[in-house]
Amino acid sequence: MTRFIFITGGVVSSLGKGIASSALGALLQARGYKVRLRKLDPYLNVDPGTMSPTQHGEVYVTDDGAETDLDLGHYERFTGVASRQSDNVTTGRIYSNVIARERRGDYLGATVQVIPHVTDAIKEFIRADLTDEDFCLCEIGGTVGDIESLPFLEAIRQLSNELGDEHSLFVHVTLLPYIRSAGELKTKPTQHSVKELLSVGIQPEILLCRAEQPIPDGERRKIALFCNIKPECVIAALDVDTIYQVPISYHEQGFDEQVLRYFGLPTERAPDLSPWRGIVGRMRAPEHEVNIAVVGKYTTLLDSYKSLSEALIHGGIANNARVKLNWLDSQVFEQPDTIEKLAGVHGILVPGGFGERGTEGKIRAAQFAREHKVPYFGICFGMQMAVIETARHLGTMPRATSSEFGTSDQAIVGLMTEWVRGNQLETRQAEGDLGGTMRLGAYACDLAKDSKVRAIYGSERIYERHRHRYEVNMAQRDMLEKAGLYMCGISPDGQLPEIVERRDHPWFIGVQFHPELKSKPLAPHPLFASFIEAALHQSRLV
Repeated sequence: MTRFIFITGGVVSSLGKGIASSALGALLQARGYKVRLRKLDPYLNVDPGTMSPTQHGEVYVTDDGAETDLDLGHYERFTGVASRQSDNVTTGRIYSNVIARERRGDYLGATVQVIPHVTDAIKEFIRADLTDEDFCLCEIGGTVGDIESLPFLEAIRQLSNELGDEHSLFVHVTLLPYIRSAGELKTKPTQHSVKELLSVGIQPEILLCRAEQPIPDGERRKIALFCNIKPECVIAALDVDTIYQVPISYHEQGFDEQVLRYFGLPTERAPDLSPWRGIVGRMRAPEHEVNIAVVGKYTTLLDSYKSLSEALIHGGIANNARVKLNWLDSQVFEQPDTIEKLAGVHGILVPGGFGERGTEGKIRAAQFAREHKVPYFGICFGMQMAVIETARHLGTMPRATSSEFGTSDQAIVGLMTEWVRGNQLETRQAEGDLGGTMRLGAYACDLAKDSKVRAIYGSERIYERHRHRYEVNMAQRDMLEKAGLYMCGISPDGQLPEIVERRDHPWFIGVQFHPELKSKPLAPHPLFASFIEAALHQSRLV
């Protein structure tokens, strides 16, 4: 029977519950156990798909087309376990399901209430779609004490009672602030956070204490005494220079050992963490360095591009190189005499985005990369901007644009209204809902035999994750290829361009999908590894 580990957080947000969950999953895997990780989010949106990336960070997309919280990206990068629709739920989705059941009469006339109907729906989600997993790690979003997270806390309290102590464990992530003027760590915020958790009937068995300084034995015993746990279950979560050091640090602090001891499982055999040590060693002492300019629209919150930044780091790991990222707002390049800010960079990446703001700056960045032979990587929107740039300056469409920005007689990028998913035709309308209506999830793409991307992937057909509703017009293929932009990756039905590349350029590739979503530190995505390799070559030329 699957054992459930519930991870909550207190005092403040952004303590790293997602990284803690991911690192614990990696440690349990290294000990030979099968894991699954889940995220329960307390906000009322049905999913994060319609939320601004500058508010919530990136939307992580799974193979089966779910738009999910960015923490699922951490889960996949640390464990390699592909996330599914069933691994992320929000209050909005829970309430939508409960209300739909009430409308159908499923509750047989009962008064529908938070307890038991909402909490039952949450418990159903937590236990659904599991097979032979040894552990299911469930991260509860938000901070203990917030009103919106109370139904989730009540649900996991009930579920723990139903499962019994031998199949459930509570881990609480909290903060030990260091007061520099006093020269000491303060335990009171942790005490109050645990007290808040106790007030809803949950006793944590392990505390992960985020701290800038090691926890002295006296403070450790004090926390254990006030929080009713063993001193060895007070685990220091110290700041590290890279998140890939976290599994190593947690193991050194005994986190995974205490989890196994709680469940009565053997602890004698140490996990093999040599792959993680190898990654950290390469990141701390790389042989090379490259400068990559990321020309985006959401640079005010870098979590908007979390998977992208990690994938670039993975590309650096594959090439034993430190990747220095220059985050540049694309609107800057819409001003005169600003494009020269890109001079001297070793690679230019234009990521995904929505809407017209900043698009001319992205187009200028693509033009600079093409004209100056700088490696260029366009992802989703970045591919579309490269296509528009080529059509305007080398093709026959000087006013080329996207219908996303308004009506035009030269819209080379247009709204998709139908596409094939498996054996099913999916259709959309321009006036339809925004949420969940894009081309989402993994789709196949066939690669041309004589293309650079075929050599990079080493495969005829690939499967990559998509999140977009606009597509390059296949009818303009001849014009674009005469202008030097080769459509080298096409959907199996021959209808949708997925990849373009330039043959007159050292490395110029645009992809309609999001390869960053499948990159992992132990398995860097081939496109990112190749892009950083090209940037390394460029660094020797500059």
